[in-house]
Amino acid sequence: MASSSNEAREKLLSSTSPDPDLYEQERAYDSDEKVVISVSDDDDEEEDYASPPPFSWRKLWRFTGPGFLMCIAFLDPGNLEGDLQAGAIAGYSLLWLLTWSTVIGLLVQLLSARLGVATGRHLAELCREEYPRWASVALWLMAELALIGADIQEVIGSAIAIKILSGGTIPLWGGVLITALDCFIFLFLENYGVRKLEAFFGVLIATMAISFSVMFGEAKPDGKELLIGILVPKLSSNTICQAVGVVGCIIMPHNVFLHSALVQSRKINTAKKNRVHEAMKYYSIESTLALAISLFINICVTTVFAKGFYGSQEAGTIGLENAGQFLQEKYGRKLFPILYIWGIGLLASGQSSTITGTYAGQFIMGGFLNLKLKKWVRSMITRSFAIVPTIIVALFFDTEDPTMDVLNESLNVLQSVQIPFALIPLITLVSKEQVMGCFKIGSLTQVVSWVVAAFLILINGYLLFSFFSEEVRGALLSSTVSIGLIIYVVFVLYLILRNTALYSKLTSRFSKNS
Repeated sequence: MASSSNEAREKLLSSTSPDPDLYEQERAYDSDEKVVISVSDDDDEEEDYASPPPFSWRKLWRFTGPGFLMCIAFLDPGNLEGDLQAGAIAGYSLLWLLTWSTVIGLLVQLLSARLGVATGRHLAELCREEYPRWASVALWLMAELALIGADIQEVIGSAIAIKILSGGTIPLWGGVLITALDCFIFLFLENYGVRKLEAFFGVLIATMAISFSVMFGEAKPDGKELLIGILVPKLSSNTICQAVGVVGCIIMPHNVFLHSALVQSRKINTAKKNRVHEAMKYYSIESTLALAISLFINICVTTVFAKGFYGSQEAGTIGLENAGQFLQEKYGRKLFPILYIWGIGLLASGQSSTITGTYAGQFIMGGFLNLKLKKWVRSMITRSFAIVPTIIVALFFDTEDPTMDVLNESLNVLQSVQIPFALIPLITLVSKEQVMGCFKIGSLTQVVSWVVAAFLILINGYLLFSFFSEEVRGALLSSTVSIGLIIYVVFVLYLILRNTALYSKLTSRFSKNS
């Protein structure tokens, strides 16, 4: 049975590209770009293991990288803003939710990595092949919208950090233009190989960890309250919005597409069963370690603001743009101004997340559209999609303007509504034997995955409902939004039911009647 399912999977993958040369151009990584995993002359990649080999620290090191690039989406400026607002308004009480949200994020990212390793294709490519043309184009547009929304927040976060570190000399729009240049940093590093790029991101993550750890040390949060917050679930009506924000920030649609491509940066023979199992094992370990570090950083940010501002009059007014000033007023009498420590951490967060956004953008565009474009061209196009609207935002909005909060909320909603269009195809594909062969997920994992997907969709549905009930006014706008919502729900149901017997019955009955 396993051999026949593997044959079906190989037939599916080989049948989609009649021209081998074009097929190679559209791979996530060319063969000469991939990292060699073998750690000895006896470890021939073309040979399968007779039995699973023992754990190797050297191999773990060679697999380490994709998970850390993936974890940057858990540390972007949008997440940091969610952390500081949760701490300031809810204190330590939502730390348990932050922890479990990260666990849910880990499950989703492990499914994404599993898909990429087992098939040798990434999610965008497989969506193009799995769905009809109209559906795959719609999924691409949704992914691009989510990426643009995330990128605007990340670029604005970087620009705010640059403004802080320059003492206000560089305006917001100047910071946006400087941040736009990170595309060239990415292209420069990519020419020197995957490991150099991963090392650069490692430095940025270390910068965040050190910066926010120093802040944690200066604030000296209550250790007992911190532990209770992590272990004891608490949720009140006053903190529902912050709770939804904490959960909603964890799953970034573009990150699901990105991780399935990043894992292909290692040279793995997908035709060899034990080789694939080994890759999945090491990717699971390094992804868990990466998200453990991201959780530590997020907890540091949350507890610093919980210690300093929970229960204060300023708690409800703190956002990304004024957090540094509030920190300086609270903890300013230190050897090194905490304002600049915050600025350094925020800059590392913004720069790393915008570059990974560029990285994700080229995979999404190349995979869905099967474009025969060089990577640098795709990177420039992806960068332009986000930079143009961000410059407009920077020119017309001031960071102190309350309208900026509405804009941020709108961008969070924009990303939230896209979550089903990444999660549902991912779970559908990793559950299909025709795609995954013997590596498809089991029944229990399928049930857990669908429950998690339903939970996330409901949470973000609440966010969507709250936003529109407050911001949408007028009969015309309400009618337009209602029509859009109906189309949205129908498309989500189509994605869920497409491979079920119910959908087959409905389509066959419709075709008979027509």
